[in-house]
Amino acid sequence: MKKGPEELFIIDGSSYLYRGYFAIRQNLTTSSGFPTKAIFNVTNMILKVLREKDPGYCVVVWDAKGPNFRHELYPQYKANRPPMPEDLVIQVPYVKEIVEALGIPQIEIEKVEADDSIATICKGLKGVKKVIVSGDKDLVQLVDDECVIWDPMKDDWIDKKAVLERFGVEPEKLLDVQTLSGDTADNIPGVKGIGPKKALKLIQDFGSVEELLQRIDELPKGKLKDNLKLEQENIPVYKALVGLKTDVPIDLDLKKFERRPWDIDRLKELFEKFEFQKFLNDLIPKKKIEYDDYELALDHSKLDEIKELIQRAKEVVIDTETDSENPIGARLIGISIAISPPKAYYIPIAHKEETRNLSLETVKSVLGPIFKDENIKKIGQNIKFDIIVLRSSGFQVHGVYGDTMVASYLLDPSRRQHNLETLAKEYLGHQMISFKELMRGRKFKDFSEVSIEEAMRYSCEDVHVTFLLKDILFKRLQDAGLMELFHKVEIPLINVLAHMEQVGILIDQKGAKELSKEFDSKISELEKKIHDLAGIKFNINSHQQLQKVLFERLGLTSKKKTKKKTGYSTDTEVLQELREEHPICDLLLEYRNLSKLKSTYLDGLLKMINPRTNRIHTSYNQTVTATGRLSSSNPNLQNIPIRTEDGLRIRSLFIADEGKLFLSSDYSQIDLRVLAHYSKDKALIEAFLKGEDIHTKTASEIFDVHPAFVTPEMRRMAKTVNFGIIYGMSPYGLSKELGIDRSKAKTFIQKYFEKYPGVKQYMDKAIETARKQGFVTTILDRRRFIPEINSPLKHVREFAERTAINTPIQGSAADIIKLAMIRAHEFIEKRQLRARLILQVHDELVFEVPEDEIEILKEEVKKIMEGAVKLDVPLIANIGIGKNWAEAKA
Repeated sequence: MKKGPEELFIIDGSSYLYRGYFAIRQNLTTSSGFPTKAIFNVTNMILKVLREKDPGYCVVVWDAKGPNFRHELYPQYKANRPPMPEDLVIQVPYVKEIVEALGIPQIEIEKVEADDSIATICKGLKGVKKVIVSGDKDLVQLVDDECVIWDPMKDDWIDKKAVLERFGVEPEKLLDVQTLSGDTADNIPGVKGIGPKKALKLIQDFGSVEELLQRIDELPKGKLKDNLKLEQENIPVYKALVGLKTDVPIDLDLKKFERRPWDIDRLKELFEKFEFQKFLNDLIPKKKIEYDDYELALDHSKLDEIKELIQRAKEVVIDTETDSENPIGARLIGISIAISPPKAYYIPIAHKEETRNLSLETVKSVLGPIFKDENIKKIGQNIKFDIIVLRSSGFQVHGVYGDTMVASYLLDPSRRQHNLETLAKEYLGHQMISFKELMRGRKFKDFSEVSIEEAMRYSCEDVHVTFLLKDILFKRLQDAGLMELFHKVEIPLINVLAHMEQVGILIDQKGAKELSKEFDSKISELEKKIHDLAGIKFNINSHQQLQKVLFERLGLTSKKKTKKKTGYSTDTEVLQELREEHPICDLLLEYRNLSKLKSTYLDGLLKMINPRTNRIHTSYNQTVTATGRLSSSNPNLQNIPIRTEDGLRIRSLFIADEGKLFLSSDYSQIDLRVLAHYSKDKALIEAFLKGEDIHTKTASEIFDVHPAFVTPEMRRMAKTVNFGIIYGMSPYGLSKELGIDRSKAKTFIQKYFEKYPGVKQYMDKAIETARKQGFVTTILDRRRFIPEINSPLKHVREFAERTAINTPIQGSAADIIKLAMIRAHEFIEKRQLRARLILQVHDELVFEVPEDEIEILKEEVKKIMEGAVKLDVPLIANIGIGKNWAEAKA
């Protein structure tokens, strides 16, 4: 084994086990639902130590189960700590297996805490440099001339000098400070009234706890002196609890801590078992991507050569470099092209090195016909960006065949990252040049200032890697039966979204400014009313100040702790629960709602108006939601309230251009119609076939009344039940939503299933399918993997079951509206209409239409949306027309 310097790295395994588990909120599991978060994070940390420090000597130290001498000394020791979470317990043996396979010795001694074993090694092994790998402050007392602490997660080093600077005393005196102040984490009380600052001052003045107790009479009269006298007998116990044992029976021969070679086969087996692709990539040697075959295109003849190669290959991977991350209005700086890797080309167009650029007109004259040619396949990574940039620069782009980002998304829509750098690491084991790395330490305004050679290396790597990835990912799509969805829906949709983003939407700027002022005035009035009810002026946006007003000053019932357990929550859910206790809660909810609408959808929208087009250009995200639905960002237009008066007033600010109108087409209850199709429930299908109001029908069934006697309140409750069932809502969730007791909510759900038995059968079947094959599918065979469905943890498993029920419904609704978007766009292009699809929000499409095209589009869009797919029940699209979005929606 290769050795670093003769120093011993002592890893505090138990500390990192908990940190690895609690460090991130996201649950990591295998496809079978086995939890792996702690295994992954501890392994990652240890590999970091080995990679960066390559220690010749290393040991991982663990706490042993059960009580130790501290419990005998003080039975309340650590009594406040909850037991180890169930899903962490089952991960511990595998963490130790990986450590063993990494060739690192481990220490775990019965009835001994890890800190005591670490202390024994540090104080007993003389003449050797020791590095304690931990973030635990209890170990700082061990720092001396031979021992330092390193926390690799923060890259934080603590030596003797750092201890004095940070804590104000020498390392060995920290024990005395902690003896007085206690340790809440271990349930060691310390002396009442003495916190860390006061304890530090006492030890600085007296030198030690023993000296302080001997000279206690020198202290002035008061609580401090009294408390110290009261605790005189207990203080030695506290010191023993806080102090670390140095006589644990450990063989301190340095050779016992020597690292062994990795057991590659065992590591591979474990990493495959836990689906740690990242670690597997590090184990398996990969062919390095070389940059030697990248070439610049600096003259017309080279462009002609590239054009000929593309025409022969009938396929090209493209990427554009620009001066902005926003494709709308971005200036084209260069284009990279890959036809047969490792060969790739870079065409500089607008770099600062002007004499070496090719003019945009020259590039368009040669490559324009290539980009326009439907028969030449265009492939990219997030190719929508490139389409918008190229079109804005005067190119026509047709023949888009594939996108590696979208391919990755279809293969696993639940994964968080589909960017090129992540995919290159995972599938090719290759670390790409990042944009940050390229620009680091330079005061470049934008990409145009990067040298042409560096730009070539950076941009050609993008197309080179994308080309390699597309072979891997497209093959996986084929094997998974996803190629039809890829080519019939997701790829054609890219073209539609690119058009929508380029067109944008017009905002009534004057109206927005006026409404913003009006909201300002309303917010000020609400602020005054809130202060009057509180009887004090305070910062309403400060959680801490609001918490004091609600729970201390007004004495309202505290409902739940904050996420960090530092106080009581004042979130929306809590305020809604407290509405009946005090009128201030309604005012606070209104204040928050208005403030958000003003900042996000008034002031925010005005800031996002493009000065060149005077329109807002949202970005549609195709690879974000796990269900297949689109999302939008910069700005997010999916979350503007629909049913509130203020939300409608904001929607009225989205206006049609002169001589045009908005046409809104919105699917009616599409989720429930898809549910009827999937469940084959006779009563549901019959209701939709007869055109009955489904919410009134459900109300009639669960309240046992004739439809004529269903009240608006009954219908509202039935609507909540209808949609709640789709989302797998429990009786508890329904009771909270409706403000009724849990037994009544349970009765509603039972009655619903009695009247619609097919729905219950569908739900059971969806869960069973997910459990068997690990995924569920939509109407167009879109897949969503649900590994948590087999989790040993009840709450994780139940969430996965709700996901299995809901995904086929939501995902199918997403499939249907995507098909409608593609067909509507194709109709507009085929008929050469001036109308444009400009918005997609949930189940609604909004078109900006010249007045003379309204009738033809109105008829055709309804036909397209209602005929997008064939279900067992009819799809219904409601059409609205108006000068603004609110009017059209109405």
